[in-house]
Amino acid sequence: MHLQRLLALVVLLAFLGPSSALNSSLCESSCGNVTITYPFGSGKGCYYSPDFRVNCNRSLHEPTLYFGNSTIVIKNLSTSTGEMEIMGLVAHDCYDRLRNSLKNNDPYLKLITSFRISTKNRFVAIGCDTYAYIHGKMGNESERSGCISSCSRYSRITNGSCSGVGCCEIAIQEGMSSFTLSANSFNKHDNITDINPCSHAFVVNEEKFKFSSTNLLDFENVKKMPMLLDWAIGMDTCEVAKRNTSTFLCKENSECDQDYGGPGYRCRCLKGYEGNPYTNCTNIDECAHPDHGCLHHCVDIPGNYTCSCRKGYSGDGRKGGSGCTAERSLLIEIAITTSATAVLILIFVTWLYLGVKKRRLMILREKFFRQNGGTMLQQRISGNGCSHDQAKVFTAEELKRATNNYEESRIIGKGGYGTVYKGVLSDNRMVAIKKAKIADQTESQIEQFINEVVILSQINHRNVVKLIGCCLETEVPLLVYEFISNGTLSDHIHNESKSLAITWDIRLRIATETAGALSYLHSAASVPIIHRDVKPMNILLDDSYIAKVADFGASRLIPMDQLELATIVQGTIGYLDPEYMQTSQLTDKSDVYSFGVVLVELLTGKKVLSFDRPENERNLGTLFLSSLKKGRLLQVLDEQLQLNEVPNEIIQVSRLAERCLHLKGDERPTMKELALELEGILASMVQKHPWVQSTSHEEETEYLLTEPMEDYGYADNANTGSSTFDSMSNNTIELIASGR
Repeated sequence: MHLQRLLALVVLLAFLGPSSALNSSLCESSCGNVTITYPFGSGKGCYYSPDFRVNCNRSLHEPTLYFGNSTIVIKNLSTSTGEMEIMGLVAHDCYDRLRNSLKNNDPYLKLITSFRISTKNRFVAIGCDTYAYIHGKMGNESERSGCISSCSRYSRITNGSCSGVGCCEIAIQEGMSSFTLSANSFNKHDNITDINPCSHAFVVNEEKFKFSSTNLLDFENVKKMPMLLDWAIGMDTCEVAKRNTSTFLCKENSECDQDYGGPGYRCRCLKGYEGNPYTNCTNIDECAHPDHGCLHHCVDIPGNYTCSCRKGYSGDGRKGGSGCTAERSLLIEIAITTSATAVLILIFVTWLYLGVKKRRLMILREKFFRQNGGTMLQQRISGNGCSHDQAKVFTAEELKRATNNYEESRIIGKGGYGTVYKGVLSDNRMVAIKKAKIADQTESQIEQFINEVVILSQINHRNVVKLIGCCLETEVPLLVYEFISNGTLSDHIHNESKSLAITWDIRLRIATETAGALSYLHSAASVPIIHRDVKPMNILLDDSYIAKVADFGASRLIPMDQLELATIVQGTIGYLDPEYMQTSQLTDKSDVYSFGVVLVELLTGKKVLSFDRPENERNLGTLFLSSLKKGRLLQVLDEQLQLNEVPNEIIQVSRLAERCLHLKGDERPTMKELALELEGILASMVQKHPWVQSTSHEEETEYLLTEPMEDYGYADNANTGSSTFDSMSNNTIELIASGR
């Protein structure tokens, strides 16, 4: 049987219209600690309409204010916020240790038309075996919602939190005019009556309740909780209600509250006035407050105030305005004029200094631009037409902004060559900016460098890092490349945690893509290019482990009528072609040898040189060839590949590596042959293992660089046919971050 259905509020609208006269001297102004203000009242003629009638019971120990003829206790009335605080009943559902019901009630509340349940309330349920509902009505619509609270004697209950452990809560729907509460138990609090014998549910002002773990045991005797009601006058909006001047309550010194969205309307005092907006708003004497805002004299006026200054001062007199300023004497005028003149001279001198400094900087940048071959590069670009793939010439300011003034945190690589910075261009492209060390350049080297920039910027191969452009306004040129995010191949095969992710099929694909890129540089580009420093450190990987050949600082362009170049030996120990080291004759087979060492690193996971190995095994190429000859290939393969036997694909790749490492260049295959054989091995692996992903670019049969550049001239002498900027490529940059 449901008990305590005590909160029914029924309004009889059949008698009395809105009060047209108010004799405040005959009306109760308070009841206990609650102030009674119009439109509320307890006697005839003291309230606006029956909706706002209250009743003060003075027969109790303490006078108590009730809502109309109901038992609803009013704790506070506010005409400024349009709110009423009442005491609402709590729903209980209690059991003893034998699961017998001790208490169960489903209280409800029904409001009259001028009142709504405030959204500042929350529906709260307390208990460890509890589900509770609130069945609310909004106009002609009704909605049932609720929450579940559970816990055990071992649960960690957080005081102040109603997230479902010991306590749960939900928001109150806007416009709710009535509701019924229900608190229930899943298992009649079986085995937990000593810590929580009851389920409780109630609507409460969110500022008046903070959950505590003690509520689980001691809330049974709490019968009521404070909650807020919103109220307004009638059901008409301001625009409609003010047409009837006899009943419209927003009169002199008050106005309709435009921030209230209805139903009905509310009044508020005009700015500068205070009091009850439904009866009388009186002027605020701002000057009576010590913080009125005037510096000297404060003068109160209806709805506002003004400030004035003492004799001998002028201004608006306000602290936040122009204040009060002493009237100027001739001496003060002279002092102010002198100071102003001095400030103007200082500003002019500073402007002049900055202008001269800027001009000198511009002259210096123009000097560097010409010195670094900027004019020549512009001629090359204009001579080839405005192709989308031509090198872009960046200004020093653009790259300074891109690297945040070459901030140290942007450094992603350092070496003998110089420093590499991560940058963000104005179009939000991520780039790698190479800043070389200062070195003297000859006119011939500058011309070679410009030729190389133009050629390399036109290379558009999916496995070659794109050269976007350069900056020639600095003492040494800056090169701008596309940014590759996943670090170098060396990072992945020589790092124990990363190498697990580089499975054999991924390694084979990386090798195939690298071979394809080098083959393109050797034979498909308009001017053949020998990389001269092929190694895992110069093979970058994107997030999908797609290989990108990078670092062309040591590369040489080969004239079409020459097969080899005589150069100063340059590269990295362990990857250098032995024939090239002895003869200084650079050919495309020098890259083939270096690529063979890369294949061996992919197979073994070992470093090319290691003093931790025995003396006869320190060189990885020697160790690999020896193991292959002795039939001990399995023993040198990378343990991360987790092989019990050697697959045919690995044997084939090992034989390719062996051919690449021949001492004589003529006995080595070309990069084109290597690329075709690796693609064949990868294709057969895909056929045998469908899960192996191949990203080979079978459809890429054309590249953007299809025509030789007409304005390049190369001498017949092998020593003069190079187009590299040698001073910028004396050493190899080692990356110190994952990106580039």
